[in-house]
Amino acid sequence: CIGSEAANGSSAGSDGESIGNCPFSQRLFMILWLKGVVFNVTTVDLKRKPADLHNLAPGTHPPFLTFQGEVRTDVNKIEEYLEEMLAPPKYPRLAAKNRDSNTAGNDIFSKFSAYVKNTKPEKNKALEKSLNKALAKLDEYLLSPLPDVGSNRKYLDGDELTLADCNLLPKLHVVKVTCLGFIWISLHFI
Repeated sequence: CIGSEAANGSSAGSDGESIGNCPFSQRLFMILWLKGVVFNVTTVDLKRKPADLHNLAPGTHPPFLTFQGEVRTDVNKIEEYLEEMLAPPKYPRLAAKNRDSNTAGNDIFSKFSAYVKNTKPEKNKALEKSLNKALAKLDEYLLSPLPDVGSNRKYLDGDELTLADCNLLPKLHVVKVTCLGFIWISLHFI
């Protein structure tokens, strides 16, 4: 039983206590929530790492998962582990049925990060164009028909959230919040 034995370490918010805006932690929250698992979240203030963290997961940053005395620190490995251990019939299968759903939009966050971290104003237009192109490609995927699903669907792979959505949606949220609140760029798809 996973229940209260599962714990997820997550980066803390700006106050050092609340849950931060880490899309990788949010990805794991979504997976555990969709699986219907009760879990504990321990936030970690990265500016004042507690000694327990150094002992628990030396040299790593959140998120990480502890279960039955084992610590897992790689988000992709944690996802694989959760999908394997929390399997049907007790827990829903979250893997996408269509392979392309797993990679749809996978370059958006890197394009966004390149734009936001850019320190050379002369590159802004090209980086903005690159980000808009990646968003347009995602939009095209969402509008294209999938086998057994068609093109009228709510999420990447159909009408149910999958691991692909758990990976992409938190990143899109960061992009949206940042673009609407801090930078004024003409993103046509947000």
